[in-house]
Amino acid sequence: MSSLLSNYMQMEQQLKQLQSELDKLQNDDRLKAELEFKEKLEALMREYDKSAADVIALLDPKPAAATRSSSAASATGSARRKRKLKIYKNPNTGEVVETRGGNQKTLKAWKDEHGSDTVESWLVRVEE
Repeated sequence: MSSLLSNYMQMEQQLKQLQSELDKLQNDDRLKAELEFKEKLEALMREYDKSAADVIALLDPKPAAATRSSSAASATGSARRKRKLKIYKNPNTGEVVETRGGNQKTLKAWKDEHGSDTVESWLVRVEE
């Protein structure tokens, strides 16, 4: 029981400390200016029916375009590792599908028709 009381008193002290810090922040002119700016910006965004993403794209279009480009990503070294090539052969038709992802049209159609486990059993080989 005393550990519960001790825990309560410790949390109460932390709450008082946080409340004190919050009071100081609320009286900080820099915070007041930032809050005023935020409110005015949000009002302007509502007035023109713009989202935060719209504003970011308007103010700094280059980073958004760079993240869409895979060559830019590989140039910076942040590109992820290339997926392994999986080769499937449909035993019913003899058709072969090579894919690096699970979103390949023919492969999805096969999985819909025959089931995922069955199609995965058609995996012929995997290449780097």
